Amino acid sequence: MIRDIQELVDDYLNWLEDTSNIEDVRDWIEITSPYLDRHNDYFQIYAVPTDDGFRLTDDGYILSDLAQSGCNIDSRKRKDLLRTTLKSFGVRIHDNELTATTSKRYFAFHKHILIQAMLSIDDLFYSTSSNAANLFYEDVVSWMDLGNIQYLPNMKMAGERGYDHRFDFVIPRRPGRIVHTVNQPNRSVCESLAISWFDAQISRHPKTIAYALLNDSHTNVPKEMLDALLAYDIVPVPWSDRESVLAELAA
Repeated sequence: MIRDIQELVDDYLNWLEDTSNIEDVRDWIEITSPYLDRHNDYFQIYAVPTDDGFRLTDDGYILSDLAQSGCNIDSRKRKDLLRTTLKSFGVRIHDNELTATTSKRYFAFHKHILIQAMLSIDDLFYSTSSNAANLFYEDVVSWMDLGNIQYLPNMKMAGERGYDHRFDFVIPRRPGRIVHTVNQPNRSVCESLAISWFDAQISRHPKTIAYALLNDSHTNVPKEMLDALLAYDIVPVPWSDRESVLAELAA
């Protein structure tokens, strides 16, 4: 089983490299990833050469797009959540841009981290304007608190290939539980979660279980996404069915 998982991780990382497009744009290097945002556009980042490596940036895309979509993150609570998320990835905000610095040696690692941060923040904060006051992540925290679920938030785990992966909650049980929220269940977010879990799972206790809490408040989660997560040993839990796993997480 571990060998099969490792082959999947290797295939995924090779796919990331093979399908990433790189172009010179003036003094910057534009990198187009194979991940799609909610507009079905590819995520892009830019590498700016420095004296000792590169500065990586999203050129302000994520935060600007969220604002234009009616998602206001100016409240203190949301700013704190954004800061915590960025810190867990080692990514910073500069002039409304998500940025990271890297040496040439660790370029691939930090490129991966920045794209994962973009995916996570985009998923975490995006909501329609009519629902802008209600963050899915906050709903999950409230539910876990009310259900007496003991958890550690924003946990980072090292994967077998040297990439770090962040998960929303780790429940410190034996054999352990990993819980991650998915606000907008789409292919890119689910693929990213599946591969992150597999890469991290190799070095974890073999009985550790991962759960994906999927926001179905406004739309049904496609069956193919539920089946795909199950195929990667992640338990998919639509938010409307969350009580079905409360006893497993709280015990």
